[in-house]
Amino acid sequence: MIIGVPKEIATDERRVALIPEGVKALKKLGVDVLIETGAGSAAGFLDDAYVEEEARIAASAAEVFGAADLVLKVQPPGGDEVEALREGTSLISLLKPLDLLDLAKQLAGRNVNAFSLEMMPRITRAQSMDVLSSQSTIAGYRAVLMAAMALPRVFPMMVTAAGTLRPGKAFIIGAGVAGLQALGSAKRLGAITSAYDTRVAVREQVQSVGAKFIELDLDTGDSEDSGGYAKAETEEFYIKQREELAKQVAQADVVITTALVPGREAPLLITADAVRAMRPGSVIVDLAAEKGGNCELTEPDKDIVVDGVTIIGNTNLPALVPAHASQMFSKNVVTFLEHLLDEGKLVIDLEDEITSGTLVTHGGSVIHEMIKSRIEG
Repeated sequence: MIIGVPKEIATDERRVALIPEGVKALKKLGVDVLIETGAGSAAGFLDDAYVEEEARIAASAAEVFGAADLVLKVQPPGGDEVEALREGTSLISLLKPLDLLDLAKQLAGRNVNAFSLEMMPRITRAQSMDVLSSQSTIAGYRAVLMAAMALPRVFPMMVTAAGTLRPGKAFIIGAGVAGLQALGSAKRLGAITSAYDTRVAVREQVQSVGAKFIELDLDTGDSEDSGGYAKAETEEFYIKQREELAKQVAQADVVITTALVPGREAPLLITADAVRAMRPGSVIVDLAAEKGGNCELTEPDKDIVVDGVTIIGNTNLPALVPAHASQMFSKNVVTFLEHLLDEGKLVIDLEDEITSGTLVTHGGSVIHEMIKSRIEG
């Protein structure tokens, strides 16, 4: 069996799906690995490092797609990549299946066994395969660094001969993996940290990283779904939430938003009026920019300034830390493959929760019930 890794073609994507250390692990599973030349170079992994682990180097993406029985990617296939996949082969990648419904149909049309890493079940035995969590860790860390660089103040309190500098205040909306990492990173830089989440159950996690948990005067009820994500709320709830959040946002020097609901546009949490009520020089980093943004004024992949407030809308922060982001991604994928492979062959057990939970297309059809129901409307 040949596992192929093409170079990512998405704009500004610097990660690679498999690092040399991952090749070494896969060789032990009885498979061959084919890497497109330069696939890992943007992340600091040169061809020679792959060759040292006995991977073969392909001169082009066409060679990879033409030979591979299983293709590993970071971003969903784009351009001519779907057509380049041989019929009956397999693909493991981020697929954005709740958004890119046509892609799922195209992959089914090619009779590709397509595994979507976003759909990894949030169960204990799948934690080490959870790409979303590992990449969110990187995003939360990087968001704080970007905010610190854009802020015209320092984070820590400093007592100097020139006077005392007050510490910065960092307010994080959403205390998932990205939010908690942002809290910890901001705290280490010396900021006074606080966070809000509709899931009151995360209070102890917020406090464990030295931050204050903010409770708003809202009825959150059962705000968490079975997968551990925040549920969508009513529009009346969001109106009241925006009013309450505006008071907290106005006091912050840095606001980092991370609120996402799978398969939906990001909830609007910070209005234009709330932005204009912030102190000049304040910074918002909107980690939900790709899904429309939690801030009303966010522009995807742009940094803008509104009434002195900087709003950063980068949609792919992990790609800015490609070495460690690729290391974590690769480890998640290799662990997933250890689950799927048996004596060097891919085994698709539809009775297995991890396999069935991630498999979007199989046997020429879209078989994932959630994706199929969306397609059928």
